[in-house]
Amino acid sequence: MRAVLMAGGFGTRLRPITIALPKPMVPLANIPLMQHILSLLKKFSIKEISVLLYFFPEKIKGYFGDGSRFGVTLKYENPREDLETAGSVRFAAKDFDRTFLVMSGDIVTDIDLEKAIDFHLSKRALVTIVLTRVTNPLPFGIVITDDDGRVVKFLEKPTWGEVFSDTINSGIYILEPDVLEFIPERKEFDFSRNLFPILLEKGLPIYGYISSGYWRDIGNIEEYRAAHRDVLSGLIDINLSGYKIRGKRVWLGNRSRVELTARLKGGVIIGEGCVIGGNVKISNSIIGNNCEIREDALIEDSIIWDGVKIGERAEIHESIVCSNVTIGDKAYLSVGTVVSEHCRIGARSFLKANVKVWPYKEVEDDATLASSLIWGEKWSRFIFGSYGVTGIANIEISPEFAAKLGAAFGASVGKNSIVYTSRDSHKTSRMINRAIMTGILSTGVHVHDLGVAPIPLVRFLAGTMGDAGAIHVRKSPFDPELIDIKIFDNRGMDIHPNKEKTIERLFFREDFARATMDETGEISFPIHGIEYYQDSFFKNVDVKAIKEKKFKIIIDYGFGSCARIFPEILGKLGCDVISLNANLDPSKITKTSEEFQRCLQNLSNIVRSLKADVGIMLDAGGEKIFISDETGEILNGDTTLAVMSLYVMRTYGSGTIAIPVTASRVIDEMAAVYNFSVKRTKTSSRSIMELAAEKEIVFAGEQLGGFIFPEFHPAFDGMYASVKLLEMMAKVSMGIHEAIREIPPFHIVHEKLPCPWEMRGKLIRRLIEETKKMNVQLIDGVKIFFNKDWILVLPSQDQSFFNIFAEASTIERAAQLIEEFRGKLIRWKEEEEGGSN
Repeated sequence: MRAVLMAGGFGTRLRPITIALPKPMVPLANIPLMQHILSLLKKFSIKEISVLLYFFPEKIKGYFGDGSRFGVTLKYENPREDLETAGSVRFAAKDFDRTFLVMSGDIVTDIDLEKAIDFHLSKRALVTIVLTRVTNPLPFGIVITDDDGRVVKFLEKPTWGEVFSDTINSGIYILEPDVLEFIPERKEFDFSRNLFPILLEKGLPIYGYISSGYWRDIGNIEEYRAAHRDVLSGLIDINLSGYKIRGKRVWLGNRSRVELTARLKGGVIIGEGCVIGGNVKISNSIIGNNCEIREDALIEDSIIWDGVKIGERAEIHESIVCSNVTIGDKAYLSVGTVVSEHCRIGARSFLKANVKVWPYKEVEDDATLASSLIWGEKWSRFIFGSYGVTGIANIEISPEFAAKLGAAFGASVGKNSIVYTSRDSHKTSRMINRAIMTGILSTGVHVHDLGVAPIPLVRFLAGTMGDAGAIHVRKSPFDPELIDIKIFDNRGMDIHPNKEKTIERLFFREDFARATMDETGEISFPIHGIEYYQDSFFKNVDVKAIKEKKFKIIIDYGFGSCARIFPEILGKLGCDVISLNANLDPSKITKTSEEFQRCLQNLSNIVRSLKADVGIMLDAGGEKIFISDETGEILNGDTTLAVMSLYVMRTYGSGTIAIPVTASRVIDEMAAVYNFSVKRTKTSSRSIMELAAEKEIVFAGEQLGGFIFPEFHPAFDGMYASVKLLEMMAKVSMGIHEAIREIPPFHIVHEKLPCPWEMRGKLIRRLIEETKKMNVQLIDGVKIFFNKDWILVLPSQDQSFFNIFAEASTIERAAQLIEEFRGKLIRWKEEEEGGSN
C-alpha cells in the first residue's frame, strides 16, 4: 500500500521552536516527528510514501533523502500554491490506482494501521476516517458513526455548543482512488470542510474506525511537553535511541559519559555523545545529542535539544531548550520557559515563568528576564476568543500588539481595500484604535475612521460602503481592565472563524508584506457616514405612524456613543423623549451585574412615575436593548424576544423568524397562528446574523437583547430595534403590557452545572448515546424533546460548565427535567473519574 504524508505545516502554534524548523523535524525523544511516522508506516509494510512539503522543504529533504536510510521509498511533492488538505493529496496521488493511506505529519501515534485497513476493506468503504477519543475535541473534527461504523455526522473544529462527542478525526484516512474524482485539481479543497460533507450528502460509503492506540496532535507547546511526558511514562510504543539501563527507565546514547555521582531519577533519555558532570541531577527529562551538562546542574521535567551547553549549578525547571544554546553558570530557567535555537543565557541570569526567547537572542549575565524576548510583544495560543480579541489593556492589548494585529488584518484583505474603524470614548480605546490604524495603513489598505461611534453604525457602513470590513475598539462592558477589539467582515457581521485563523496565521508568522512608501494606505474621516446611516434608517421606518401616536418614551443611553446620533433620529419621530445618562462618560461604560440591575430599576421607576409608554436601555455599544413596559415591569430576555416576535407577526403578515435553540416554543405556537415560519440557529451572534441575512427572514432575535430587522441591515442594532418597536406598537395599537398578556404562558428553567474541560466531550457523547432513539436536535448542544417539552444541554464556550435549559407546561415539570438530566451528567462524570483512577 502507498501513503501520502502531509508534512507542509508551518507549526505556528509551536513557536518559537519552529521559527527556523519545519514542524515534522521537531524532535520527539531526540528523533524527528516525521521519522516516528515513517517507522510506524514501515512497521505495517507501507513503504512507498509521497511527502507533501511546503515550509522549509529543503530541511526535510536534506535529512530524509530518498528514504532508503529508513527502509522506505520517499517521493517529494511541493505544490506552489496552498491547495488545502484534500487538494494537496489530489496533487500528490494523481497516479494512484489502488487503496492508499493519508497521514498527518504532526501527530504522535502507535495506532494499529493494519486493523484500520482491514476494517476499511471489510466495509468496502470509499473513505475510512481513523478516529480517536480526546478530552478536548474543539481543535479537531468531531465524528459520529452508527452501530456499523458508518459516519452519520461530521463537524470540523466545532464550538463547545456543537460538541456532540469526544470522538475525533485523527488525521489518518484510508482512501480508494475513486474518491479523487470528487476533489478538483489545483484548487483549495479541504477534507473536513469540503470533501467529507459532499460524500455524506451523496450517501457514499464513508466509515469511521475507532482506534484504541495512543494518539496526540503536537499542535502547541503544551501538547509537545505532554507527548514527552507520555514517552517517558511508557504510554506510547515508539522506537527510542540508545540502550536502556537495567532496572531503570533511563536510556543512554552511544559515546555518552555520565559521572558516577550524577543522579538520574524517573524517566530520562540521554542522547549520543553527551557529557554529564558530577553531582548533576536529571529527572523526567530528555537530553539531546552532543550536550554538555557541567557539575551540580539541576534539570527536571525538561526537554533539551542537541548541542546544548549547561553551566555549573544552573537550574532548568519544566522548560524547553532548543539546539545550540549556551546556558551560563548558576542561570535559572523557571517553569514554562522556552529558549529557541542559538541563544546565549548569561551566568546568574533569571528567566521568569513562561518566558519565551526567540532565536539568536542574548540574555546578559545577572539579568532578570520577566517578559518574552521575541519579535512581538504578545504570545498566545490564539488571538481570537468568544468576544473577538480581548485582553488586559496596555499589557496584553498593547499598542505594539494592536499595530501588528492591524497589519495582519490589512494583509488579509489586500492592498487598496477600504476598512472602517471606530471606538468608544475611552482614552485607551483611542490609543489602541490609532495603533491598529497604523498597522492597517502599513499594508497599503485605506482607513475610514469614524472616531467615537456606536457599533451598529460601523457595522452598517462596512456592509454598505466599505469593501473589506471594519474594526471597533471598546472598553469591555464586563471588566474594567479589559479592551475588546471587534472585527467585522464586508457585510458588517462578525468575521468567520476561517478568517480569524487566517489573521492569526499572518499575525504569528509575520509574513505580511509592507507597502512601499508610495503605496502606504490613506486615512480619511467620512463626515457623511452618519447622514447615510440616517437616510437609510428612515427609508425603512414608517415615521408617520410613530408621529401620530405621540409616544412618551424614556431612553437610557448607558453613557455610550449612541448619544451622539440617536437623539437626532428620535427628534424626527415626534416623540416626547426623556433621556438618561446621555453624556459620554468612559468611566461608566463598564457595569457590574449589580450596577446593571440598578440602572434597570431606575428606568422602571421613571417609566412608572412619568406614565411613559415604554422605557428602553441601550447597552454601551448600541447593539442591545432592555425594555420596561408602561407599568414599569422589566421584561426578561425570553419575554422580550416573545413580545418582539409577536409584534413582527402582527405587523408583517407573513415571513420567517430566526431565533436560537434556547428560545421558547411559544414563538413557534404563535407563528402557526399568524402564518409565520420559524428557523432555529446556534446561540452565537454570528450564527444569528448569518441566518438573518437569508432572503426569507424578516426578523431575528435572541434573549440577550439583540434584535435584527434585515430590511435595514442583518446585524444587531439597538437604535433601529427601538424605533421598529415604536412603529409596531403604533401599527397594531397595542402596548407592551397588553402584548405580554397575548403570549401563551411558558416556563423555562436554566441552571449551570460545573464540569471540567477534559470531561465535556465524554459527557456529551454519553448523552447522545443515551438519547439516540429519542427526538434529538443537534443545532447547538444536545436538545431532547418530550412532545412539546424539551431540555437542552449546552456547553459554555469559554467556561468550565454546562448550561442546562428546560421548557415545559409547568415550572415543576421543567425543574424535574433539569434535575433528571443534571443527575445523569453528574453520575456519568463520577463514572468517568472512577474509570480513570
